Amino acid sequence: MSGFASMTRRAALGAGAALLAARGARAAGYPDRPVRIVVPYTPGGTTDVAARFVAEPLSKALGQPVVVENRPGANSIVGAGAVAASSPDGYSFAVVIGAHAANATLYKGKLPFDPVASFAPVSLMMLAPLVLGANPRLPFTDLPGMLAYAKARPGALNYGSSGIGAAAHLTMEDLQVRTGTQMVHVPYRGTAPALQDLLSGNIGVMFDSYSSLRAQFESGAVRPIGFASATRPAWAPNIPTLSEGGLPDFVSSTWCLLLAPANTPREIVERVSAEVAKIVKDPAATERLRGLGFDAVGSSPEEAGTFLRGEVERWAKVITAANVTVE
Repeated sequence: MSGFASMTRRAALGAGAALLAARGARAAGYPDRPVRIVVPYTPGGTTDVAARFVAEPLSKALGQPVVVENRPGANSIVGAGAVAASSPDGYSFAVVIGAHAANATLYKGKLPFDPVASFAPVSLMMLAPLVLGANPRLPFTDLPGMLAYAKARPGALNYGSSGIGAAAHLTMEDLQVRTGTQMVHVPYRGTAPALQDLLSGNIGVMFDSYSSLRAQFESGAVRPIGFASATRPAWAPNIPTLSEGGLPDFVSSTWCLLLAPANTPREIVERVSAEVAKIVKDPAATERLRGLGFDAVGSSPEEAGTFLRGEVERWAKVITAANVTVE
């Protein structure tokens, strides 16, 4: 090796060592200023609730304020993109849901980031099995009745969702593919306006989280049809599963997953992941989450990454089979 090449190699090694040392120093003193969690949706929805659920106890654990910042737009792309473009220093995180995984296929080649490679998975915080609700003025009370109604009237039954690519939307698309039914999708900019139209009868059915529909179920304003879960949730034992209604193994959840920008120091990712796990697995917190219709998870970064990749693959198959587009 020539003297110049040897010097170049030593310089490169030195630069790499300096970079690692700098990252280690940052991780050791972390955090020394406020941390932000970006929610790619408007306040009040599932993602916002999840972020705020962990923000205050995480602030206490880290010794710095943890600020929730709502950055809605473009099916979560605006908020997630802001975090992907942030410095990988542990001061910016995003809470994403199923739409983030679906965007990998829906916007293939058009995203300003890669939904997997542009992020460092931190923790799958919680899961919420989706539940199907119907306007009670419709002449059916269960899944077999709904499917019979839809098959007898192709295209006559409208269903709503919180937006194109949301888990609620794609779950209904999956249901239609599996049952040979044809319904009309009416996308909304969030759960609240979709629910208002379900109550008024402008749409007939919709999937969403139990926390979003619980009050309407209890008042009789919306009729529960069934959970997209393997078993009846312990916190709603009187509502059947869709499997019980004749749709075997039909399982679908909305979920909340915490991400950091790619290349965030491993020590920081692991620390935040561990703190989030402590928060959601605390018995009192777990009980509160169940009251909101969530199951606490608090996964490791590796488990979160495996889960996210699996969701990207899963929704890609549904989107392709149902020919879902964003045009």
